[in-house]
Amino acid sequence: MEISDITISKFQRKVWAFYRTHRRRLPWRTTHDPYKILVSELMLQQTQVSRVITFYNKWIQQWPTIQDLAHASRREVLQAWMGLGYNTRALRLQQAAKTIVGDYQGDVVQAMRQYQEIPGVGRYTSQAVLIFATNADLVTVDTNIRRIFIHEFGLPKDISERNLWDLALRCLPTGRSRDWHNALMDYGALHDTALTTGVKPKTRQGRFEGSNRQLRAQVIRLLLQQDRSFTELQKRLDVPKVKLQHILATLIEEDFISRKKNRYLLKD
Repeated sequence: MEISDITISKFQRKVWAFYRTHRRRLPWRTTHDPYKILVSELMLQQTQVSRVITFYNKWIQQWPTIQDLAHASRREVLQAWMGLGYNTRALRLQQAAKTIVGDYQGDVVQAMRQYQEIPGVGRYTSQAVLIFATNADLVTVDTNIRRIFIHEFGLPKDISERNLWDLALRCLPTGRSRDWHNALMDYGALHDTALTTGVKPKTRQGRFEGSNRQLRAQVIRLLLQQDRSFTELQKRLDVPKVKLQHILATLIEEDFISRKKNRYLLKD
């Protein structure tokens, strides 16, 4: 990619100018606690910021430390997550907490440096936690940042991840990683949106209404209330027998629920 230092400097000035005027006040930006930042990062995956704020505040009030979360019950964790979607994220977050407490003595920063060992944490999330918690001179590239770079630098939409991360590193202002990534997030969310740029995500979230995701959430919500038989679930949900059987089998395989005799229940 032939992008000059002058072009990058102009881009940086544009982003900083926007950030000075349009900076968002978000609860996870008021802390450098890596645990709280990890919670926010996993909640924000495929979920709108406005919806996450309430869930995040309640979550941190209920489990203010990673040790608190590691020792919570699965039922409590799922109950607190209901409404955010993709409930597997809740269990992965707690599994991550248990691993970090058990193997890293609760040291989230050290665990993020070994993110391959942490359930539900990939390169983007680990780098983001290190950036926002420690202001490390690192970069991370999510859907928003990818869209910004493609639009602002006129890049091909099929640009490789390696080239994007290399460009991100060239754009990084040394010593200001935390503010820079917050600025990029706001620029992508409020200025270079998918609508204004025409740059679509590499993967798109399917429709929720009537989907298997919706049915999974409904099953979990019912089982949070009490154990139920297949007949009870089918009557409450009013879905075809084969479809419900498939959902229940998947939830059992993913270790969400179990079956005892003729009743389904959440696993502890």
